Amino acid sequence: MNALPDVAGLSTATLSDALDKLGRPGSLLGIAPLQNGQRLVGRAYTVRYRPASHPPGTVGDYLDAMEPGQVVVLDNGGRTDCTVWGDILTAVAHQRGIAGTVIDGVSRDVRRALDLGYPIYNRGRFMRTGKDRVEVAEVGGPVTIGGVQVTPGDLLVGDDDGVVAIAAGVEAEVIGIAREIEAREEAIVTEALGGATIAEARAKHGYHVLQRHDQ
Repeated sequence: MNALPDVAGLSTATLSDALDKLGRPGSLLGIAPLQNGQRLVGRAYTVRYRPASHPPGTVGDYLDAMEPGQVVVLDNGGRTDCTVWGDILTAVAHQRGIAGTVIDGVSRDVRRALDLGYPIYNRGRFMRTGKDRVEVAEVGGPVTIGGVQVTPGDLLVGDDDGVVAIAAGVEAEVIGIAREIEAREEAIVTEALGGATIAEARAKHGYHVLQRHDQ
């Protein structure tokens, strides 16, 4: 597994702006944290689900193949009528050092995750099992989460605003742009708090074009 880049202090908002600057997708629409105050950073380990066949297949034992620091990324097609993550998986993932879970769908048994501080990002919570309703279609292939394609090894960063996925081939460029945006926005705050008008501070540091994609 590739080493993680330094994204300390970078918010998903700033990383999203950097992705916009490059004209790339990456902001996972509708995927929200189970609780505020959690942070997720890691590389994607992907699992895609489909409606269960007859007889139904397994919902997956993929955790046994994962490495510490990876992020479970589960594509359940945005379904909110049944879960693909619950109590057992949370306990094992936390104990094995998995960095967190991102689901295009819902989770259940959330009390354990809340008690452990285990990061989960998804479309909500619902108690009905996915067993006999969905089955694993593919492990280790491309998935779609919140309208964004995520491939194994992509960098995922999550905070109170949600999750961004950054393709491995552009992560250094995205992070570099995000650092520049962060510095300029901090300068705007400093000057505005020091007496400048917001309009003056924004104009000086090019606020309105910080994230604009250059054609």
